[in-house]
Amino acid sequence: MSKLDQALLGLESAPHAALREFKNRPYLKWAGGKFRVLNELEKRIPLGERLIEPFAGTAVVSMNSRAASGVAADLNHDLISTHLNVRDRLFELLSYCEDLFTPQNNNRNSFEYLRDEFNSIQPSIRKSAIFIYLNRHCFNGLCRYNRKGKFNVPFGRYKSPTLPSEGMVRFSENTKNVEFICSDFRDVFKLAEEGDVIYCDPPYAPIEQTSNFTSYSSSAFGQSEQIELQKLAQNAAERGIPVVISNHDTPFTRELYQDAEQHFFGVKRAISRNASNRGAAAEMIAVFQ
Repeated sequence: MSKLDQALLGLESAPHAALREFKNRPYLKWAGGKFRVLNELEKRIPLGERLIEPFAGTAVVSMNSRAASGVAADLNHDLISTHLNVRDRLFELLSYCEDLFTPQNNNRNSFEYLRDEFNSIQPSIRKSAIFIYLNRHCFNGLCRYNRKGKFNVPFGRYKSPTLPSEGMVRFSENTKNVEFICSDFRDVFKLAEEGDVIYCDPPYAPIEQTSNFTSYSSSAFGQSEQIELQKLAQNAAERGIPVVISNHDTPFTRELYQDAEQHFFGVKRAISRNASNRGAAAEMIAVFQ
């Protein structure tokens, strides 16, 4: 039994905790990632038989869940494919990654060459390795696509990006009971049954109109989608399925979630165009149950 297994085994006696006390970090950088707020989420997400995440991102919530099983979905096919390869083909993927994470590849020319390759090849172990490379070498760790579906984030100029091998190992060990699917949030809600709990981390409603960034996949997520998600959450709660949603704390979201239990807190931004803007952002958690 590994040290990690021993550590996790010791947590089984923790009563009613929805998330593990031993917090596993994600292996990817991600705008709006939830590792920093796991303690807040732990207070609000009920423990169900299965945790469903319609907007998985790094899947850090699923990775730290104590539910017996899970479903983690996202519209970003490259992301879901990479998660599956980390979980199921870890050592083969690490071998590919090690060839990419070298000083010789930490420059603009190599980055753009690999980005072009990434945009031209089909899903594969190689493409997942490049996805992880791009995530660690691109500007602010952003994941952004143009209208043609091409990854277009520029080189980030980091001194010595490191392969997140430890995070990949932990992800592989802690997502064996999670089903990863590439699917729209509407279809994911249809999968929910009695005993499930749904946690939603959608692209956030903008604090200001100019800050509306929703291009993690090639599809937009605007105000109408925010409203549709709220309706789905309310309908699920009426069927006895609790739904927890994270979002910015704004007049729009307070009104949108007026029928839910609302909780408010501040969190430091991890990604921003301007480093001076990486202060505390007002966030909220809405609980429908």
